[in-house]
Formats: sequence, structure tokens, C-alpha cells
Amino acid sequence: MAEAATVRRSRITPEREAELYAAVLDLLREVGYDALTMDAVASRTRSSKATLYRQWGSKAELVVKALRHQKPVTIGEIDTGSLRGDFHEMVTREDDCRMEQDSALMRGLAMAVHENPDLLRALRELLIEPEMTGLDGILRRAVERGEIRADNPALSYVPHMLVGGLVVRGLIDNRPPTQDFLTSYIDAVVLPALGA
Repeated sequence: MAEAATVRRSRITPEREAELYAAVLDLLREVGYDALTMDAVASRTRSSKATLYRQWGSKAELVVKALRHQKPVTIGEIDTGSLRGDFHEMVTREDDCRMEQDSALMRGLAMAVHENPDLLRALRELLIEPEMTGLDGILRRAVERGEIRADNPALSYVPHMLVGGLVVRGLIDNRPPTQDFLTSYIDAVVLPALGA
């Protein structure tokens, strides 16, 4: 039985998978997580709902894998040789338009996780934990290079600072996050907090 599922899963080409993920994100932007249904995804992508469930198992997994797929690089792949360089590289990997779209999606999903524990679980497992592992690697290398102290209490708050900069820009300034804003935020807030 497991072999049959593996064979079925392998029939979706990378191109078709990318097309499905793009459609899921478009629907997510249009209707939000709660109103997004597997029926709507099937209709939009000319797929069967059974194929979607067989391939991804749940709406939460499909949505999170679509989010993961659109990321051009994971944080763990960044290593410029300096903490400032790594943080700046994280920012420049996405253009302002993409950051605005992504932050809007994440705000919507942040609301949806309160009512959908399966979404929260999938986000943590497939998106947040891998990124935190990559960020831990960046910070560990900075400690090893002597850029920051290993006992700096701000180390455990770096994810909160970075996500906070993305999220609260819209709330406080009524403007989307941009590369310029995040670069200056990193230089003015994150790096000084780390003593770098």
C-alpha cells in the first residue's frame, strides 16, 4: 500500500507542483485560510480533490508547503562570513513587492492559527522550525567568529525581533515592510541588541 502511495505521489511533476502551489497562494490571498477549501483548489487547478488529499493529506499541509515552496532560499543556506552580511542577505533575497505579499499572508495565517491547531502544527513543523534552525546556525557562526557573546541574553529574542519588524511595520506606520526599512531596522535594533 505504501508503495502505491509513493508511486502516485511521484506522478506530480515539479512544474505541476509549482503551479498547484501558486494557485493555493493566490486563493489564500483572495479568500483567506478559513474560506480556502480543497474543492476550490481542485477547481482552480483542474485537479481532483482526492489527488490533493493523497499528495498533501490536509489543507494545512498544502498551504504551508505552498508557502515553503515560494521561498527562494532557506535561512540556513546563507553564510556571507559576517552576521551583518547574513542578516542583510536575508533581507535582499526578497523584493519589496514579495515582502508585502508575504507579510499580508502571514498576518492572515497568524489569525487563522488560533482556530486551526492543525495549521499551527504544520506551520511550526514545515516552516518555522526549519527557519529557526537556519537562524540558529547564523547566530552560532557569529558567536564562533567572536562577533557576539554566547551569553548575550538578546540571542534568544532574535526571531522575535526579526518577525516583529516585519509584522508591526504595517500596524505602526501603516506601510508594508521594505528592504530599506528592514535593513535599517537590523542595523539600528537587532545588531546593537546583540552587541555586534
